[in-house]
Amino acid sequence: MSANNKTDSSSDTPRGKLVIRTVAFPAQMNSGGNIFGGWVLGQMDTAGGITAAEVALGRVATVAVTAMKFEKPVHVGDIICCYVDLVKTGNTSITTHVQAWVHRRKGTEISEIKVTEGEFVFVALDDKGKPRAVRH
Repeated sequence: MSANNKTDSSSDTPRGKLVIRTVAFPAQMNSGGNIFGGWVLGQMDTAGGITAAEVALGRVATVAVTAMKFEKPVHVGDIICCYVDLVKTGNTSITTHVQAWVHRRKGTEISEIKVTEGEFVFVALDDKGKPRAVRH
């Protein structure tokens, strides 16, 4: 059985609900041998969007991403986990805080490492793609 090691010094547990869990494949690798930051950002945007759509009870679109900082690289074979926490709900907008953590295997050990986090703002949309009130 594998042991879990928390190796992140700024926070030892993920914040929010696990929304996405996927593996980083070689197709997402940049020329430096790590996973493209844009791919990680896309996973986080998808996770935040899933949560925002659940809150809005319908379609949403990303309108802003703030305070993104990549703290650690993501490697091929890492399992990336996106955790989402609802920050606030406005009249037409939903703000989520998304953290990306990886589960990295080294032999029989699995380390859990926070790689980045940020706030994602979404707007609820009507059938014509126009902002609409969030249904509470």
